[in-house]
Amino acid sequence: MADFAGFEPLNAKTLPQRLGQLPALLDTAGGPAENWQVREVGDGNLNLVFIVEGSAGTVIVKQALPYVRLVGDSWPLPLKRSFFEHKALTRQEERDPGSVPRILHFDGEQAIIVMEFLTPHVILRRAFIDGRQMPRASRDLGLFLARTLFRGSDLAMPPRERKEELAVFADNVELCDITENLVFSDPYFDAKLNRHTSPELDGIVAQLRADRDVKVEAQVMKHLFANKNETLLHGDLHTGSVMVTETETRVIDPEFAFYGPMAFDVGVLLSNFWMSYFSQSGHGERGAMQAYLLNGVDEIWTTFRAEFSRLWRGERNGILYQRTLFEDQGDHLGSEQALSRVLAEIWTDALGFAGCEMHRRILGLAHNADFETIDDSAVRARCETKALKLGRQLLVGRRHIHSVSEVNDLAEQLEKEIVR
Repeated sequence: MADFAGFEPLNAKTLPQRLGQLPALLDTAGGPAENWQVREVGDGNLNLVFIVEGSAGTVIVKQALPYVRLVGDSWPLPLKRSFFEHKALTRQEERDPGSVPRILHFDGEQAIIVMEFLTPHVILRRAFIDGRQMPRASRDLGLFLARTLFRGSDLAMPPRERKEELAVFADNVELCDITENLVFSDPYFDAKLNRHTSPELDGIVAQLRADRDVKVEAQVMKHLFANKNETLLHGDLHTGSVMVTETETRVIDPEFAFYGPMAFDVGVLLSNFWMSYFSQSGHGERGAMQAYLLNGVDEIWTTFRAEFSRLWRGERNGILYQRTLFEDQGDHLGSEQALSRVLAEIWTDALGFAGCEMHRRILGLAHNADFETIDDSAVRARCETKALKLGRQLLVGRRHIHSVSEVNDLAEQLEKEIVR
């Protein structure tokens, strides 16, 4: 898909004029358009996001820009990423119904997606920063991971359909390039766009960038990311891409979607729970919240394993680990052995991806608000140092870590350390 010369960015003033006749908006928000209340609420990194409120209801309007908004027009990006986001949301809804916002309208030429306004949902990361425990989030996310990753792979899909989908998402080159550089390479040298927010981190930053084992293993993970076209990924599944209430969880913003290793989405999500764990002491006395976050990691992985196993036994109709080799011959133990091996590989690789994600969110361009909202730079540096250390242990030592409890124990030990 090519970008279009007629593209024009929206703003709060022009949106009612340009979109005011769309049935999708009129049916949901109500008319007339000149009475709509329009607010821009984007996070400023990549896109424009507006809340449009009318007499009948409210919708979200999201528009991609032809550059990285966080940096400016010196870093161009194709508008086609909205196409990939729209297509990914459609696929995720098919594979895990009710897990993503409902799409109301898509305009590829203007890179606009109109979607359901989620209320009273809050961003999961914001809830964690505020010390709020969301009881359904971990289980729902474990189910989302298992269903979308399994059902988008050769374990479940007809071969032609999967290869056709792989070919479509293979064109999301520019956003993959962002991940390949910002996650796996830039944090480990003095890249132009890198930043860390506390001078107290200078020492450990220098250590990591001089650590040969870290750099080699980061490139092993990059190699895996770039070459293992296993399933359709969300591609950026952090706690800022999840909206929650006490009873519901929705996943948003899959514009980085592509075909890659199952373990990537798993590792990125788990790493954001561990980072939130380390950030909590910077926001006050949060022992109960820290326990909740570590339990959340365990619940995500336990739920993922259970649901992935259920799908393996009931929906494994693709070209991998065919039933003709196992169940149809009465060899259920062989099928279970294969399942255990697949899950073990996902776990090990997820730890490596988690380590890279923890490093890039502290040393690279795009940081986590979990740490950024800690005002005292010395306190923030102590929290970030512990996360950086865990990231190294996960990345370099992942082949020797076999359970969530081992990682959580490491996190608790690091949390007790006195960082000077």
